[in-house]
Amino acid sequence: MKLGAFSISLSVKDIHASKKFYESLGFSVFAGDIEKNYLIMKNESSLVGLFQGMIVNNILTFNPGWDQDENVLDQYDDVRDIQKHLTKEGIKIESAADEQTTGPASIVVIDPDGNAVLIHQHI
Repeated sequence: MKLGAFSISLSVKDIHASKKFYESLGFSVFAGDIEKNYLIMKNESSLVGLFQGMIVNNILTFNPGWDQDENVLDQYDDVRDIQKHLTKEGIKIESAADEQTTGPASIVVIDPDGNAVLIHQHI
């Protein structure tokens, strides 16, 4: 299964303080808008999303169809196909994609330790 780019999405209390902290670790702003309370920070191929007031808990995020630089991949597994596979594996889908659609969609599953896993397809 091809899940695409990986990042962790963090619920932060102060986006300015978090930005400064991750810059100290060598990350730089890759995407987002600090005025809208979210940034995507990048260090080589590592991505960390900072979200103030947008998510409750930290989330592991995968983006089918994208590489770590947000380049569109020629071959990837559509999120609806991933959803079908996970369902067959007995994984409960917390938030499902409409299988009658195409294009952008997302699903959420919860791992055995309660961590949310977002699979978000932008294309």
